[in-house]
Amino acid sequence: MRAITMLAAILFLGMAGPALAQANDAAQAPPPGASTTPADASAADNPTPPSEPKNPPMTGPQMLIATSMGDITVQLDQVRAPKSVASVIKYVHDRHYNGTVVYRAVKGFLIQMGSWDANVKGRPGHAPSPLEANNGLSNLRGSVALARAAEPDSASADFFINTADNTALDHKPDDAGNTTGYTVFGQVVAGMDVVDKISEVPVGDHGPMAGQAPVDPVTITKVSIVGEPEVAPKTAKAPARKRK
Repeated sequence: MRAITMLAAILFLGMAGPALAQANDAAQAPPPGASTTPADASAADNPTPPSEPKNPPMTGPQMLIATSMGDITVQLDQVRAPKSVASVIKYVHDRHYNGTVVYRAVKGFLIQMGSWDANVKGRPGHAPSPLEANNGLSNLRGSVALARAAEPDSASADFFINTADNTALDHKPDDAGNTTGYTVFGQVVAGMDVVDKISEVPVGDHGPMAGQAPVDPVTITKVSIVGEPEVAPKTAKAPARKRK
């Protein structure tokens, strides 16, 4: 698990530069619709600014991530990323995420969570899910994607939430073998302000990724599927007594 997450860190760091540069360029650009033309200028002289790119509507259940800094609701896409969503839901049912932390926070890029607690102890996962990056969904701001190692089919419990349009993390158009990109399987529909706040916390080295771990732990108190009844944890059955 530690090796998988660290390899994912290397991949992300290699791609962070372009994404951060894009974020800086956007911050320096004039606000949408800003103009130096007179107020009575014709509509032809004041074209409507292009709309921001968006992922298509997603179909499936919603996942509620309760953190120590607030709640985040994610719309899952069972249609375009069925195997990835099934894997994440299994982790939710197993209560794998409860008590872990957001172990990576990079302002203008992403936040990441999944299998590490505040003591930098990783949790083992089940069988990895296959790469579904070629599903028409993009790593745009607010999208949620699975982290993975260098091998395409290596995603486990760890996932990240994009805080910028990180299209460098998408499946490459010339990839016929489906080996590139990171699978987007959901979209934040509530609590993006919480995501942004988490991304801006002070960071240090106490985590699996040096220099990117929140100094004060941001705890994942509970992850659940919205509308599902609370399921009692499984308990081991006592062995049957032998008759004398």
